[in-house]
Amino acid sequence: MRIRIGILGIGGVGGYFGGKLAKAYQNSDKVEIVFIARGDAQKNIALYGLKIISDDEEIVVYPSIVSNNPEEIGVLDYLICSTKTYDLENSLKTLKKCLNSQTIILPLYNGVDAPDRIQKIFPENIVLMGCVYIVSHIVSPGVIKKTGVYETLFFGSKTAPVSKLKELQTIFEEATIQSFLMDNIEGIVWEKFIFISALASVTSYWNQNIAGILNHSECKENYISLLREIIAVANAKEIVLSENILELTIEKLKKSPQEATSSMHRDVLDGRKTEIKSLIEYVVNEGRKLGIATPNYTLILNKLS
Repeated sequence: MRIRIGILGIGGVGGYFGGKLAKAYQNSDKVEIVFIARGDAQKNIALYGLKIISDDEEIVVYPSIVSNNPEEIGVLDYLICSTKTYDLENSLKTLKKCLNSQTIILPLYNGVDAPDRIQKIFPENIVLMGCVYIVSHIVSPGVIKKTGVYETLFFGSKTAPVSKLKELQTIFEEATIQSFLMDNIEGIVWEKFIFISALASVTSYWNQNIAGILNHSECKENYISLLREIIAVANAKEIVLSENILELTIEKLKKSPQEATSSMHRDVLDGRKTEIKSLIEYVVNEGRKLGIATPNYTLILNKLS
């Protein structure tokens, strides 16, 4: 039987990595890729395929199934989740018929609270930890644009069977996805969270892209202050981080496309719902519980709220 992988959320992350999987396994008798989508995204992908535009190529891929109907989707062996964090519970609860006790769930959300939230919905299932580094976004329903060199996926688990982790890693590798199975996945996920949380906060607050943050002293100073606060929260939670995490995070930002911004900033500009609870409010609440001051995060939370 084929290994069935569902991709929930065909946006910048799910669309890009799901698209690479769909391309690699389009005619495979080993792996089947299912896109879980609704509305215009579902209609356009069903009719025209998913288009992925990158700096040097443009491809169109077709999943085995594109649907939001659990009866059509069927039972999945793996579920990769990459919706917005505010849509986590609602989107997953509709898929209960698509999971059995053996289904393994890989969340690729911006925050760090997703595994615990998913585990509450599916207490019998193995929930991995994961994160990605990529600059990508939806151009229009069914069209994804990816810019820059980052397209790396990290995942791991302390409890999942090694055989299942290696199986998933092999599936990623055969799809030419830059994937790394990590022992210290919690630290890796937190390092990504530190990067994206501070970036989302500062770009949304100052209404600036990455170049604007790095090239204006007041913006950059605010960004560094945010990094110090969230790193202090992580240290208080005893998360194992790289020793020079502050410098590494700033360096990542310098290597990112300078015209790019955070997905949260784009949502603010477009008047859409944002991930403020998972990306900013979570840091303030954890700091309060742990006795860590987060004045810059609190200021931005109050402004954006």
